[in-house]
Amino acid sequence: MYRIVIVGGGIAGLAAAWELVSSAPDVEVTILEQTDRVGGKLRREEVGGHLVDVGAEAMLALRPEARHLIEEIGAGADLVTPATVAASVYSYGALHPMPPRSMMGIPQQPGDAAGILSDAEVARLAAPEPVPPLESDASVGDYVAAALGDAVVDRLVEPLLGGVYAGQARKLSLAATMPQLYARAVDGEPPVAYGTQKHEATSPGPKPPPATPDSEKLSAPSPSPFIGLRGGVGRLPEIVADAVRERGVQIRTGVTVRGIAPQPAGGWRLTCGPTTDVEHVYADAVILTTPAAATRKLLEPVAPEAAELIAGIETASAAVVTFAFPSAQMPDLAGSGFLVPPVEGFTVKASTFSSNKWAWMPEQFPDVTYVRASLGRHGDEAALQRSDDDLADLALTDLTGILGVTLPAPIGVHVQRWGGGLPQYGVGHLDRIALLRKEITNHAGLQVAGAAYDGVGIPAVIASGRRAAQDLAATAGLRD
Repeated sequence: MYRIVIVGGGIAGLAAAWELVSSAPDVEVTILEQTDRVGGKLRREEVGGHLVDVGAEAMLALRPEARHLIEEIGAGADLVTPATVAASVYSYGALHPMPPRSMMGIPQQPGDAAGILSDAEVARLAAPEPVPPLESDASVGDYVAAALGDAVVDRLVEPLLGGVYAGQARKLSLAATMPQLYARAVDGEPPVAYGTQKHEATSPGPKPPPATPDSEKLSAPSPSPFIGLRGGVGRLPEIVADAVRERGVQIRTGVTVRGIAPQPAGGWRLTCGPTTDVEHVYADAVILTTPAAATRKLLEPVAPEAAELIAGIETASAAVVTFAFPSAQMPDLAGSGFLVPPVEGFTVKASTFSSNKWAWMPEQFPDVTYVRASLGRHGDEAALQRSDDDLADLALTDLTGILGVTLPAPIGVHVQRWGGGLPQYGVGHLDRIALLRKEITNHAGLQVAGAAYDGVGIPAVIASGRRAAQDLAATAGLRD
């Protein structure tokens, strides 16, 4: 029996386990998870008397991997689409509808940005400047600003990229986050070509592989660019864990892996537990699905070149504050939520009106209305040093100021922090990951997967886990 240990019980590790037990015969799979539960950044907590998502709450529908996994494990009937995806942007002191049919905020028609941009800024958007062909990767912000003006970046692209990556548009890789626009940049074309047949900003990205990146989201009302799960996306790791257990996978929580080492006769030894009570686990192969910092530490003694490449991936911290309000006292909130550009000076960068967005929520608990606020951007995380109570108060103050309404006292509040948990795909990220993959192949029976490499959204992370399992099975000759 070929033994495989997966380090990390987030959705990447669970997807890798499912791929192995679904397609590779005679494998013994164990997942070692440091915390007391599986799921990583997909989790539910009780807020206001009900279990709701406090991490990711939607999945990009333009990529098929999440839907396929859910259907494979027999939970397809629980897939749902949002009741509304009509989001707003707070700009120049007021909320404005997001431009319809836009890619990462860049509208199909310049006039759709009216209000979000000033008249002069709309005119600049409508007359793209010629850009020299790119010879190598560049930042999203630099390319878009050169062609369409700084305001498009500051008030449209920046808040959307901040929502996906908690990053800065002028630091994030164009090739890694928006490959369709990168292809235009290489050809010396602007992001859009208004009034011509060249405009392709509403098309999904290239077909996998590589798949549509997380940032290539469309704001079209139909079909929905997002899907969810009845009961919350936080159910996903729970039901995948149940599915892999039924296939014989052992999931051990509360186990810290402190080191990995190749064995002279082949395979790997994992050193687990505290130094006072060391446990050694042996495996023929290992898949590391831990966050980038933890993966780097594990690789440093055995694959220092790979560890150095991972060390170059910066991360951002963020927090999600979930409020439960009494429905009877709530003012009407329109749409699915809003985004806030950094130039507006608020700490809250986005808000989701969860009870508006997901119909199952008011159906299951009509007396409670849920609103989420997101905070934290790469390089601008000082507010996250506050206590949970202070952070919640700050978020509520920002919500009130942006919405221009009085919100009732919440009956439940939850602050979920993700310290250093959001990878930043800096300029040159694709080259870095290509070198990392090449280096990993020098170590038999070793694979890495997770959000740090090929996409931060749930479908991309699922794809990363399954790819690692497929590559491992192929090199070990485990396929039927």
